[in-house]
Amino acid sequence: MILPIYLYGMPVLRKQTEDVTPDYPELDKLIANMYETLTQSEGIGLAAPQVGLALNLLIIDLDPIADTYPEYKGIKKTMMNVVIEELEGENITRPEGCLSLPGISESVTRKEKIKVSYVDEKFEPHTEWFEGYIARVIQHEQDHLAGKLFIDHTSPIRKQLMKGKLTNITKGKVYCDYRTRTARK
Repeated sequence: MILPIYLYGMPVLRKQTEDVTPDYPELDKLIANMYETLTQSEGIGLAAPQVGLALNLLIIDLDPIADTYPEYKGIKKTMMNVVIEELEGENITRPEGCLSLPGISESVTRKEKIKVSYVDEKFEPHTEWFEGYIARVIQHEQDHLAGKLFIDHTSPIRKQLMKGKLTNITKGKVYCDYRTRTARK
């Protein structure tokens, strides 16, 4: 089932998430629905707050960028109870966008290499290093799990310049090719 993407202004996007426990009801169904939603919205990453749940859960499917980054062909990850343990390497600045902030793209500086601890959908623990584009995607999605958005990494001047777009998103005055839920009253 395709879930609505919660847009900027929805309170759940600013909440700190709770860890997922093995007794979470219908977890497999939730994960499957998130992947279906991600595919339909043509994204590469999705965090549970973006579908209205304050859970420490994110998914990544990098197949849509495999033409540009062939090394990411077939990379699909479900990560729960995510903790970024270490950040290393250069600071790399690249444009980012987000399904919860349609029509907005801003340059964000992130570390090029990260060490991440998480459990997969079977609650098997993993500690892995990621670098390059996948490290950026994980950092972006992990921000969602901490109640942050990529625009929080921009300067006050950049935030001021996008204020009108953000206001329109909260009012539901934005077009998306995917299902959304807005904060409009």
